[in-house]
Amino acid sequence: MLGEVAEKKLYDAAAKGNAQALRDLLKDPLLLDRVSFTCSNKTPLHVAAMHGHLPIVQEILRQNRQLAEELDSQKSSALHIASAKGYVEMVNELLSAAPDMCLSRDSQGRNPLHLAAMKGHVRILAGLVQTAPLAAREKLDRGQNVLHLCVKHRQLESLRILVQNLSELLNAEDDDGDSILHLAVRFKQVERKGEMNIANNYTNLHNPEAKTKSMQTVQYLVESTNIDKDAKNCKGQTPLHILEQIPADDRTKAAIREFLGPPLCTSSSRQTQPAKWLTRKRDSIMVVAILIATMAFQAGVNPAGGFWQDNLTQDSQGNPVPNPHMAGEAVMAYNHPKVFKILLKSNTVAFVSSLSTILLLISGLPFRRRLFMWALMAIMWLAVTSIAVSYAAAIVVVTPRKYKESLGHVIWTGITVWWIVMGALLAVNTLRLISRWLQSKGVKLWPPKRFRNFIEHHNSNEEV
Repeated sequence: MLGEVAEKKLYDAAAKGNAQALRDLLKDPLLLDRVSFTCSNKTPLHVAAMHGHLPIVQEILRQNRQLAEELDSQKSSALHIASAKGYVEMVNELLSAAPDMCLSRDSQGRNPLHLAAMKGHVRILAGLVQTAPLAAREKLDRGQNVLHLCVKHRQLESLRILVQNLSELLNAEDDDGDSILHLAVRFKQVERKGEMNIANNYTNLHNPEAKTKSMQTVQYLVESTNIDKDAKNCKGQTPLHILEQIPADDRTKAAIREFLGPPLCTSSSRQTQPAKWLTRKRDSIMVVAILIATMAFQAGVNPAGGFWQDNLTQDSQGNPVPNPHMAGEAVMAYNHPKVFKILLKSNTVAFVSSLSTILLLISGLPFRRRLFMWALMAIMWLAVTSIAVSYAAAIVVVTPRKYKESLGHVIWTGITVWWIVMGALLAVNTLRLISRWLQSKGVKLWPPKRFRNFIEHHNSNEEV
């Protein structure tokens, strides 16, 4: 009975912010532990955070830091509550006590960073992004991310901060294929229970606040970021297509249409928005470069045939031998000197080319144009060819003499086929590059319309 009375007084002190009463109650060192076990709804820390009593929160954390990890009936921690309420100093205190709670999700799948973003608490949001960048990349329901959340809740300042730190999420799509620009044009209206719903699939452009926020968001995304304004969702709609479905034709709609501009349907328009294409190509090139660098390094430190295990400079009678060698030197360099030179040169080219590619990709240089990716791909072609030559040289060394004649035919056939394939790839990609450049200059190409449509369809599939 006395324990229940003490617990009630503890909750009252936390709710009223009575620090002295709290200290008197916490003279019982087990009181907070008992509360955390007996109460499944919320702890005194939740109550203090809800009422914004920073001294109470500090005192409770000083006594029992583990309470920062406790969840209430809605699976919210005290950090969730402080982030949603906008208490900056309290958030800092809770972060120092339990930094991992940045990744904790409540019953609606939202972490503290999501709550700060949707409430527009930019100072808290900036701190959470720096402290827990992974929390900003967690997805919500229907595949949406925190940028979608900012647009839905009309938090333009939150969106600005997040775009500066999470530019890779700018063109991210939800399960319907909608980017944040699609969502900004199809601006959602707050209805009952605070949920965001679409009324008749049209934007609420008749609400003055919605008009202003929608227009400002679209203007910011189009003019200040690299967002793809011609991206299509799962229904094949661009943001401009969605805008044209809105029946009201007022000034806001006209302004948004001006920001979005005319629809661009040619492959040259896709070249102006290459973020997805560049990201995929860059990741692929990085993987291949690391693999080739590993293979080349292994072939360099462990050449075919192995190493000499002893020093041999004189014979048993003390006379110099014709071909002296030292321990640790490659056997191939003495038994097959010409092949060893080929192996050494080709392997070095492959290794240096791969390392150069890796260095360029991790250097942070703004490879935002396809031309840079084509250059990196050409370097990787050189690396792949060089590692293939290294393999052929190694096979020649380890193959017994009686099989070398048949092996020679296989190698020469493989080399011939290889150069044919490389030449064809080089020609096709060069023609594609020239074709894109000519189309960007407005030059009409010779191929008939049906063939051009096939090429454009192929390019669009490649960039999906």
